[in-house]
Amino acid sequence: MNFVISSSELLNSLQTVSKVIKSKNTQPILDNFLFKLKAGVLTITASDLESTLSTKHNLENSNEEGTICIDAKRLMDIVKEFPEQPITLNIDNETKNIDIVTSNGKFSVVGINSEDFPTPQKIKEDDRKAFVFESDLVLQGINKAIFAVADDELRPVMNGIFIQISPEDIKFVATDSHKLVRYTRRDIEVDTEGEFILPHKPASILRNIFPKEKGNVSLEIDSKNAIFSTENYTLICRLIEGSYPNYAAVIPAENPINVTVDRLELYNSLKRVSACSSQSSNLVRLDFSPNTTKVSAQDIDFSIAGHETINSTLEGNDITIGFKSLFLIEIINNLTTPEICIELSDPARAGIIVPKDSENEAEDTLMLLMPMMINQ
Repeated sequence: MNFVISSSELLNSLQTVSKVIKSKNTQPILDNFLFKLKAGVLTITASDLESTLSTKHNLENSNEEGTICIDAKRLMDIVKEFPEQPITLNIDNETKNIDIVTSNGKFSVVGINSEDFPTPQKIKEDDRKAFVFESDLVLQGINKAIFAVADDELRPVMNGIFIQISPEDIKFVATDSHKLVRYTRRDIEVDTEGEFILPHKPASILRNIFPKEKGNVSLEIDSKNAIFSTENYTLICRLIEGSYPNYAAVIPAENPINVTVDRLELYNSLKRVSACSSQSSNLVRLDFSPNTTKVSAQDIDFSIAGHETINSTLEGNDITIGFKSLFLIEIINNLTTPEICIELSDPARAGIIVPKDSENEAEDTLMLLMPMMINQ
């Protein structure tokens, strides 16, 4: 089995596909890439049993067929040092010897029989649902929600992004019980419903793939697995099983107090003032009044304190509320509009942070943060 491929194209594919491989695997075969050549198409695959990612290259003047597994780390260490050039891989199907031939020399490694490489899960036809979305839409949803995904061994259903699809819209939801994100897009065209919980790792892999891909992504799901397919990549992943919490129940319906503030001004103020907060609580206090917002924090144990006042507008009564500054900074950093609105009802109830003016009429972004008790 012999073929020629660009060194930069090969390296780019290896680096992307390698995101699936764990640092420590229980099965040695999972430390390898699977190379499969058939009908002039080279497919490179990696797997950790839970997720399988593959990419394809159309090769010229190659009618040979074969499969082999190659040590991922060793191959990447070799290829990443090559300047841009065509490289030839000569693979002996009998001995599994692999020669990587360049314009200046030759590198020899030994491959592994591909029979033990895991076969990815398949979608059950009687439970199959299929959708097509713009890849940018799915990328935006993942980017908005992924920072709020939990890492909780006791509640695994919260360790992923909950995706709800209906003919009206698609929702991306994530929460760690302290903060919650719900990102909605209405510019979709589907004729069926579906919902699933996408684990954090495959969501991160998709974040890496989609910026390189233009056009649509095809999605197939059943009760246990999902397949995301673009022009050059296919990701097959096992979904998180179970029922996602009723997130809508924790979103306050009535919020008579509305604060409008410059996003970057509040973000920078929080970054400065939070340096004076208690290391154990990370509490920051916000005093909202008609024309200003006072941002303050203190660490009584070390006699440290800091406060700033920034411009804002208030609709409703004055209110004082406390938040964990780290979480509030994360939320504000994941909004992009010049101004944001903070909707409140009571110092003991969750605050809602939303963009003041949406960048896209078809989208709706809602961030929620639970408050912290302030010691007066």
